[in-house]
Amino acid sequence: MELCTQTVAADHKVITRRTADHHPTVWGDHFLAYADILVGANYEGEEKQHEGLKEEVRKMLGNKLAPSKSLEKLELINIIQRLGVAYHFEREMEKLLSYFYSRYEEEWIVDSNLHAVALCFRLLRQQGYYVSSDVFRKFTDDQGDFKKTLVNDVQGMLSLYEAAQFRVHGEQILDEAANFTTTQLKLILPKLSNSLAQQVSSALKFPIRDGIVRVETRKYISIYKEDESCNEVLLKFAKLDFNILQRLHKKELCDITRWWKELEIMKELPYARDRLVELYFWSLGIYFEPQYSVARKIVTKVLCFCSIMDDTYDTYGTLDELTLFADAIERWNIDASEKLPPYMKIIYRALLDVYNEIEQELANENKSFLVNYSINEMKKLSRAYFQEAKWYHGKNVPTVEQYVKNGGLSSTYHLIAASFLLGMEEVATKDAFDWIATEPLILVASGVIARLLNDIVSHETQFLNPDPLMLL
Repeated sequence: MELCTQTVAADHKVITRRTADHHPTVWGDHFLAYADILVGANYEGEEKQHEGLKEEVRKMLGNKLAPSKSLEKLELINIIQRLGVAYHFEREMEKLLSYFYSRYEEEWIVDSNLHAVALCFRLLRQQGYYVSSDVFRKFTDDQGDFKKTLVNDVQGMLSLYEAAQFRVHGEQILDEAANFTTTQLKLILPKLSNSLAQQVSSALKFPIRDGIVRVETRKYISIYKEDESCNEVLLKFAKLDFNILQRLHKKELCDITRWWKELEIMKELPYARDRLVELYFWSLGIYFEPQYSVARKIVTKVLCFCSIMDDTYDTYGTLDELTLFADAIERWNIDASEKLPPYMKIIYRALLDVYNEIEQELANENKSFLVNYSINEMKKLSRAYFQEAKWYHGKNVPTVEQYVKNGGLSSTYHLIAASFLLGMEEVATKDAFDWIATEPLILVASGVIARLLNDIVSHETQFLNPDPLMLL
């Protein structure tokens, strides 16, 4: 982090500010070009083909299920999910998985096919069904270790590895399964070839549970087309669906880029990171489905101001300026901007404008009042950023407990939770927002985990700075 000086003309006072050497956005006007590309384009034939293929896939899922075909149906569900098209068939898949859950103890407790047992276990846990991990005990020896002969079943090992990612606290057998499969798959990997090698390599980097859906979908389409058992109908449908969604996402990014450039806020804030595209991609990690288009735009806009506020509190603002800014955020009124320095007025007024836009967007659904939940979390985020600034400027090193408690809020997870629901129509109920406002344990824990993961990633750069307070 470099230091620069700025002279304030009013009283010739010299202010020494911290600034980070952030590069400008690498995207430029790239996504604005999609406005012209998409205008007048005719995709009617493609969309008609997409609908026809979707019905064919629906029939595959609806075919009568015979007990002898259980594995075949499980693999179909898995492939549909991995190809990123499961959102079209939620009702059909829930019906099938409910059936498998009802027969779990009867059918899978005695099945000796590791791949089938592990796949069923993972799909059910993924769907929210709590099923017993005791089904894996039959794959262990008298000492409780997983049998060495399992190493020869690569598909089974990979399925067990993925199943182990859905373990909960205290499931020792799945802890052992995770260690066993990770070690053995790494040893086996150099001997594998073709699509199985790709699957193993990809899984070791990002298990299904940890992957970003659209990224993993793109990778799996490439892997699946090389599979000898590839279903051409499924593959063609997945490719069409991916391209149709990709066009929508590009259009959204085009619209948001235009909004961002018209705001012209980055011209006035050269110290701040311009991360519009990266933040939009974050929203895609939350939801990618077409019905959440408005929601993605809302989250991206909110995150843009989180990023600017982070850089303002963390590096550029003086303590006196930040005190005024934090007070203005608490007041949340345009009149509160009068005492702010010019660059902060720009941030503050633009922030209030964005939330006014969101209120207007939701007014048609009579849900504009829900925006207050996001505003309250924005205030909490401001307090957390301000606390970190006070620690730094006061040369105070917080205790671990103080840092982690505050860091859970500065991770932005609480704000994201109160913002990503805003554009989700029927899902965005007052009860859901009231629950978020209680700061449930799952949200608090997520915030702490995110804060610590962020610090681990940035540790190498921060460690080069001799000032211990820069860890903030």
